[in-house]
Amino acid sequence: MASPHTVHAATRASRLGALLGVAVLLGLLSVPFWAGRADMRLIVEMACFLALAQMWNLMAGYAGLVSIGQQAYVGIGGYALFALAMHGGVPPLLALPLAGLIAALVAVPTAFVVFRLRGAYFAIGTWVVAEVFRLSLAQVTALGGGTGQSLPAAIVRAIAASAEGRDRLIYFTGVALAVGATALVFLLLRSRHGLALTALRDAEGAAESLGVDSFRTRLWVYIVAALGTGMIGALIFLQKLRISPDAAFSVSDWTANVIFIVVIGGIGRIEGPIVGTLVFFALRALLADYGTWYMIVLGAVAVVVMLKAPQGLWGLVADRFGLDFFPVRRLVRGPSP
Repeated sequence: MASPHTVHAATRASRLGALLGVAVLLGLLSVPFWAGRADMRLIVEMACFLALAQMWNLMAGYAGLVSIGQQAYVGIGGYALFALAMHGGVPPLLALPLAGLIAALVAVPTAFVVFRLRGAYFAIGTWVVAEVFRLSLAQVTALGGGTGQSLPAAIVRAIAASAEGRDRLIYFTGVALAVGATALVFLLLRSRHGLALTALRDAEGAAESLGVDSFRTRLWVYIVAALGTGMIGALIFLQKLRISPDAAFSVSDWTANVIFIVVIGGIGRIEGPIVGTLVFFALRALLADYGTWYMIVLGAVAVVVMLKAPQGLWGLVADRFGLDFFPVRRLVRGPSP
C-alpha cells in the first residue's frame, strides 16, 4: 500500500527564486551588447568573488573546514594557466579547466597533511601551506621568479582577434563560472554526499556511528573546492594578463575578502555568498575614496553582523520570512485533511 506521505524539496520561495535567477541570468547575458568595458570587468570581478565564496562556503559552512589558505589554489590555478599557455602551447581558454584539475591534484597530498590538524591549527596550517607555495613559485625563474611575468601578446591575441572579443569571452566565462559554482554546490548538497556532509556538520559522532566516513567526505569537498578555486584563479589572472607570487597568493585579496563575503551574507547557506558579494562591492564602491577607513568600516560591519545576526544577513531575512531559494532539505508532508 502506497504511503500517504510525500517528500518535497521545492518550495514556493524556491520556484520564485528560480524565476528570479533566470531573469538575472538573461540580464547578465545581455550586458556585453550594451554595457561598457569597465562595467563588464566589474561584473567579471564580482562573478569571481561569488564563485570563490561559494567554494569557501562549501568547505567552511558545510564541511567545517575553516581554511585561511585558499589563496594557495587561486595562485596555483593562475600559475598553471600561465605555464600551460606559455610553455605548453595550450589555448588560454582550454587551459582554464586544466588549471582547475592541476589545483585539484595538488590538493590531494596537501589534504593528507592539513587534515592531521583540527580547528584553529587547521586554519593556520592551510595558510602556512599557501605561503610555502608562494615562496616556492617565487624561485621558479621560468615563471618569472619573484617579479612575475605577463602573457605574451601572441597568446593574448589567441584568445580573440580584437580586445572587444576578448572582453566578451572572458565576461561569459566569468558568468559561467559563477553560475556553475552555485549550481555545483546546490547539486552536491542535494545528493547523498550532501546528506552525509550535512549529517557530519550537525552531529559528527552520530553520523559516523551510522557509517558516514568523515575523512573521505571532507576530502572530496576539499578537492572539489580546490578544483573550482583553481579555475577561478586562472580566470582572474587571464583577465589581468599578468601574475606574480605576491598577487597570486595574497591572503587579503583571495581569502580575507571571501571570508568577509560569506560571513556577512550567511555561512552555511547558498544564498549567503550572493548577498555577501553584493554588499561587499556596494561598500567598496561607497568607501573606496576613504583610504584606510575602508578596511576599518568593513571590519566594523563584519563584527556587527556576527554579533547581531550570527547567521548572516540572508539568514536573518530567511528565518524571519521563511525564504529558501536553494532548498537542500527534504520536507515530508502528510495527506491533506
